[in-house]
Formats: sequence, structure tokens, C-alpha cells
Amino acid sequence: MIITIRIFFVLISALLSFLYFSDYSLQTAVIAGIISGCASFGLLIAIEYISHAVSTRMIIAAMIGLITGLILSFFLVMAFSYLPLPLSSSDSNTAKAIIFHIISFSAMLFFVINNEGMIILNKIYPHKIDDGKKSDTSYKILDTSVIIDGRIADICDTGFIEGILVIPQFVLNELQNIADSTDPIKRTRGRRGLDILNKMQKDKNTMIKMTEMDFPEVHEVDGKLVKLGSYMNAKLVTNDFNLNKVAEFHGVPVLNINQLSNSLKPVVLPGEVMRVALVKEGKDQSQAIGYLDDGTMVVVENGRRKLNQEVDLTVTSVLQTTAGRMIFAKLKD
Repeated sequence: MIITIRIFFVLISALLSFLYFSDYSLQTAVIAGIISGCASFGLLIAIEYISHAVSTRMIIAAMIGLITGLILSFFLVMAFSYLPLPLSSSDSNTAKAIIFHIISFSAMLFFVINNEGMIILNKIYPHKIDDGKKSDTSYKILDTSVIIDGRIADICDTGFIEGILVIPQFVLNELQNIADSTDPIKRTRGRRGLDILNKMQKDKNTMIKMTEMDFPEVHEVDGKLVKLGSYMNAKLVTNDFNLNKVAEFHGVPVLNINQLSNSLKPVVLPGEVMRVALVKEGKDQSQAIGYLDDGTMVVVENGRRKLNQEVDLTVTSVLQTTAGRMIFAKLKD
């Protein structure tokens, strides 16, 4: 449909120019038609670029600002016309043009910059996602790290997360920047995040919404996420420890994937016996380190002499932190 509209617009523009200049000569009419077709094609490219680069909300804000500025300029010029100013006709017209230009441009710029807080604009073109404080809908905002991590997709498949998953545009932009990075490791992580998003969008049981809400005064993505979570009364889904602490400080609820993973690990009590392969040396001279199947670290006292062996252990204590779980044990014999 878009291609059809493009062709139709270019052909009609060329035909109109051809008919308009047909009274002069056939050569002039053909040249005018070609120039008009090329100009209309360039105009189409500019319009499509603006349509992709600028949001609809911004365009509406600019239009409202321009109309408001023109109205204010009209009344201001009318007021000045009643003043006995020593101006000639040409100077008066120049002054009117300057007033219209400055006031209209200033009003348009003001509306564009402050579009987020404009009540009239929210009435005309509300955000794609309603304010969570005025809705019973449960919103979960995903940050960049949890998307790249990928476990959120598996959790959504199980049905444990309810409500709507929100992907801010600035998070998507950050993912795209990572995917375009010259560093191969970052590029791989970014592409993995984009693949995870595509997988989640294809899942019919997962509701995903995009939001163009942004906070230009905040430059860092973490700060934007916290402000968005506070504005929408939503929960942040992350595995970033620092973002977790900042969000809690600002009163924004957080769902930490790492904490969920730790809570699902089997409970180990002191005195239990387990069998673990000791794979590397510990910090102390006598310690050795092993790992359970879920990645939990096991620190074994006096285990260095059994390094690279699978041994039976007796659990002595368990240390649980926000970063994970550590098990301290000793050789059973």
C-alpha cells in the first residue's frame, strides 16, 4: 500500500506539472514533469524519514505549538496596530513578520520540549501505555541486562509473571547500540538481547508493549528506568544489583531475576552429606572449591589434597547473600 501511494503521488505530481506547462512547448512540459516527479520523490523521502525519526506525539505537539504561536502573534500584532508608532508601511509589515516568526517558533519549541507534561496534549494524544496509577493493569518494565540475560523469556513461558511487560524505547536503543558495537563480545550480547525480544514477541501468552516515554533531563538509562517505574507505578525487572538498590531507594518495586534464581535453589542444611568434584584451589592454603549443578559454590576446608577428585562432604554452614549462595563444608572422613 505504501509503495502504491508513493508511485501514485509521484505520477500525479509529474502529470500536473506536465499539463500546467503544456501550453508552452512539449519539451518544456516534459522537463517540468520530470523535475516535479523528482522533487515529489525527494519530498516523500523527507516525509518518511520524519515519520520514522520523530514520534507522532512530537509532531502533534509541534503543530499545537505552532497554531498557538500564530494565534498569540495575531492578537499581539492587533494590539500593536492601535499604538501610534512612527513606522512606515514596509517597516510595519517587517515588524509583523518578525513577531509572527519569533512567537510562533518559540511556542512550537516550548510545546515540543515540554510535551510530556502538557495536559492538553495528553487529552489529544495520550501515551500508548496508560498511567499505572490510574489503572489496575500490572506493568513490569524490563531493563537491558535482564533482556540480554534471557532467563526472563523462560520465566514468561511458565506463566509466573502476570501483567504487561513494558519495553521502553530508550532500552531498545541501548540494545541496538550494543548490537552495533565494534567489540565482538558486546555485539554478541546485544544481538542475543534482540533475539530474546523477538522470541518473546512471538509468544502469544506474553503481552509486550512498547513505550516512547522518555525523560530528556536524565541521561543515564538506569535513571530513566527508575523515573518511568515511579511514573507508571510499575515494577522493574532486572538482574542489575546497583539498579536494584537505586530503585529501592526511590520506592520503586523491583523483581530481581538473580534473587528468584537463588530462592529456587535446593535448601541445604548443616550436617547434610553431598558429593562434589573439587575443581580449583581456594583462598586459604588448605581450601578447595567445587560447584553444585546449579552453580552454587562449595568451599571445602582441608580439601586441597583431594583436588580434581569427587569426594563426599559434610555441610558445616551456608552463607546467603543477594549476590548468591555459598556453602561451607568439610571432608566427610
